[in-house]
Amino acid sequence: MARSWIKDAINKTGEQVTLAGWVWNRRDHGKLIFIDLIDTGGAILQVVFAPGANGLPPGAETLRINDVIEINGKMAERPSKMVNLNLETGKVEFQAEELKILNKANPAPFDITDSGYEINEETRLKYRYLDLRRIRLLKNLKERHKTIDFMRNFLKERGFTEVETPMLTKSTPEGARDFVVPSRLHKGKFYALPQAPQQFKQLLMVAGLERYFQVAKCIRDEDTRADRQPEFTQLDIEMSFADREAVMKLNEEMIIETARSLFPEKRIKEMPFPRISYKEAMERYGTDRPDLRTDKNNPNELAFCWVIDFPFFEKTENKEWTFTHNPFSAAMPEWHDSLMSKKDIGEIIAAQYDIVLNGFEIGGGSVRNHRPEALKKVFEILGYNDKQIQENFGHMLEAFSYGAPPHAGIAYGMDRLITILLNEPNIREVIAFPKTGDGRDLMMSAPSEIMAGQLKELGIAIVKPKTTKAKTTKKVKSKKPSKKRK
Repeated sequence: MARSWIKDAINKTGEQVTLAGWVWNRRDHGKLIFIDLIDTGGAILQVVFAPGANGLPPGAETLRINDVIEINGKMAERPSKMVNLNLETGKVEFQAEELKILNKANPAPFDITDSGYEINEETRLKYRYLDLRRIRLLKNLKERHKTIDFMRNFLKERGFTEVETPMLTKSTPEGARDFVVPSRLHKGKFYALPQAPQQFKQLLMVAGLERYFQVAKCIRDEDTRADRQPEFTQLDIEMSFADREAVMKLNEEMIIETARSLFPEKRIKEMPFPRISYKEAMERYGTDRPDLRTDKNNPNELAFCWVIDFPFFEKTENKEWTFTHNPFSAAMPEWHDSLMSKKDIGEIIAAQYDIVLNGFEIGGGSVRNHRPEALKKVFEILGYNDKQIQENFGHMLEAFSYGAPPHAGIAYGMDRLITILLNEPNIREVIAFPKTGDGRDLMMSAPSEIMAGQLKELGIAIVKPKTTKAKTTKKVKSKKPSKKRK
């Protein structure tokens, strides 16, 4: 007999059914044994093992939490006094006739039947495959899937094509540090893992694709923070022959439809989304990620806004110019001449825009520089000489010289967006296999050392930091201990 999922079996009262899943709970009531069974659907079903002519089904007495089982029997209505309206399956129960134990489970290192918030996070991440059995986390992964799938279909219906871009690329200075990958075939040379598909999506515009999107992995070797991952998921979107208004209009429509369709309990505070200049945001709120909620304790209020008119450049601690978002942005039309003449650099406004939700930046984008001479001016302002520009970005400048259309785009941090929509405290609650704040995968014990033979193949030697020997000095008695540290 084919296996049924619990969510389907509850509608088969009186029928013979085969179920499979994990033992969620167990209760002994004299001659009767009750267990709760759970499967990937997240529904919990009460199962009754009652003695028949030959006693209890073999193995029923040995069942423990997390055992994997298959059972045959009948769905039946619960006695009226035993109905549990708190459960989706609370009006029925499964009367087990046959039991097959597919795998016995060792005692789990923690309870997986509760929310898990109170458990040490490092312990949860070490045993993430168990942690993910929580109903809350299973639901989060499914809601994540639904959200991304909805946005994917929204874009496909409007003529966008999903294109995968490479995971091995060239290391270029785009802001964060790259994770680098040594080449075995080209010793001494390295690939970089992409910080974002930024350059590839712009090259797709040059190729004539016009409307692109991708659910992309972005990988950045950044300093540790509590709510940051070395790798994260981005919904990446680019459009040819589009200006800032076209991008913002399309994306506002997508976000509103997603929230209304998948999160009907949420209330969007204001539509269309308010627009705030960077200058106004800093003066009024002291941040470029203002939280515009009326009641910040209301988890179902969604206060979106656009922050626009960012300064293109800012000074570093070394008094050198750097970009505020990314170097591929265009200046606002009224500031194009200043960019080309490299005048009033600190006043130039970029055609950039961020979308903010409840005080968090969930996405950002810009109109791009599609003319090679304008892009080259940006790199000159950033302090690169002609040789450096050619080595790092010559491929982009050359591509733009072959008839690049005007184009613009945006990218969403999907982990952060879904975290807010699901009212979770951090992004690790919506990622299947997250890393710690300092970039460790406790479940896989990564990062880890590799074998000497692998290093040799790659032509790499590990250089350990040298330790300096302390000088031997004659001991001198002192009434007070020295406060100096070595």
